[in-house]
Amino acid sequence: MTNPYRIITVCTGNICRSPMAEFMLAHAAAEARLDVEVDSAGTSAWEIGNPIDPRAKNVLAKHGITATEHVARTFNPAWFVSRDLILALDTDHYDALTALAPDDAAAAKVHMLRSFDPEAAHLPTEQQGIYDPWYGNACDFDESANLISAAIPGILALARARA
Repeated sequence: MTNPYRIITVCTGNICRSPMAEFMLAHAAAEARLDVEVDSAGTSAWEIGNPIDPRAKNVLAKHGITATEHVARTFNPAWFVSRDLILALDTDHYDALTALAPDDAAAAKVHMLRSFDPEAAHLPTEQQGIYDPWYGNACDFDESANLISAAIPGILALARARA
């Protein structure tokens, strides 16, 4: 028996971008029949205990993805040991995660989610972020989903190679 490849997606409050990425990645991995487990967290404690933002849930539903129960939580540094890939949704998350890393090996697990998007991979880290749609409207959530979606094939290719 092999261990699943474990991925965690991280944004600020864990109610918009990171749960969208979590559910989208889990859905794509299941369709590809990859042994991948995906979860999500936030870098702040602002939204602990709250559900996914209804606008994020609606975008997922438009893509045929059911957002099952979700409860926002804060990233736990102990997860550096149990996760194979830690995906930051924006540069402040990337900076916070790499600062929390207990060593270089743990820090090497942290990547910008969009670094797996061929259209963004060549950009510097500070240009690979996904703007927080919480401040916008439904179009901003659609754009976040599009940016996440563009990175999924690259993430799954890495998971497949590491399996």
